[in-house]
Amino acid sequence: MTGKNKKISAVVITFNEEENIEECLKSLLWTDEIIIVDSFSNDNTVEIAKRYTSKIYQKVFSGHIEQKNFALSLTNYEWIISLDADERISNGLKNEIIETINSPSSCNGYFIKRENYYLGKKINHSGWNPDYKLRLFKKEYAKWDGINPHDSISLEGKKGYLKNPIIHYTYKNLTQHFSQIDYFSSIGAKEYYSKKKQCRFYHLLLLPFITIFKKLIIKGAFLDGSRGIMISMATVFSEFLKYAKLWELNERERRSKKT
Repeated sequence: MTGKNKKISAVVITFNEEENIEECLKSLLWTDEIIIVDSFSNDNTVEIAKRYTSKIYQKVFSGHIEQKNFALSLTNYEWIISLDADERISNGLKNEIIETINSPSSCNGYFIKRENYYLGKKINHSGWNPDYKLRLFKKEYAKWDGINPHDSISLEGKKGYLKNPIIHYTYKNLTQHFSQIDYFSSIGAKEYYSKKKQCRFYHLLLLPFITIFKKLIIKGAFLDGSRGIMISMATVFSEFLKYAKLWELNERERRSKKT
């Protein structure tokens, strides 16, 4: 509990996060309620989460945006802090949030910097730093928006910035990273397909070269050494795979119309 006048709800969506969820929830114990929306995990995620909150809801996964808006609808308090399961609230951020929501302000939400770790090491460039996300906000003015799987908060009113970071542990190994690329690229391709988007020559051949140039040179990924190069190449592959899968979906539709 915050021990302050203003109360705050924490929200987390999960699916098979047994390796991450405990440390995430430990960092949220100071909040007034923790809401978890789980997509029917088949590991120990829910059992671990029950040690920290009784407010666990299960919902068939319908998209990151849809899951997060459902979680938001379940909250009971004015202020919301939203985390992913692989993120942690630092002690400094906890104190800053408590002070912020109990101080006079015209802001309806706050951007928080993520301190990103990749394969066990902090990333200082590669387009991952600075990495500000709108994660603290008033429920009344907010909803999740974007294009799955890349969600973001749409917020009415003024926004501010906090100084202390969210600690974000991304991928522990390359197998995990490339497994998620395969998963996310499928979601992205289906989302684009549902919006009648097409895969062009540009997306498959030119976009990868533009992306790698931006990552390595403009975003300074080479300064992060081998990890920066791997992040850059993985980003390129992720974009390529998304559009290749979109092409496959459109090609399947074209063939079905001919038969």
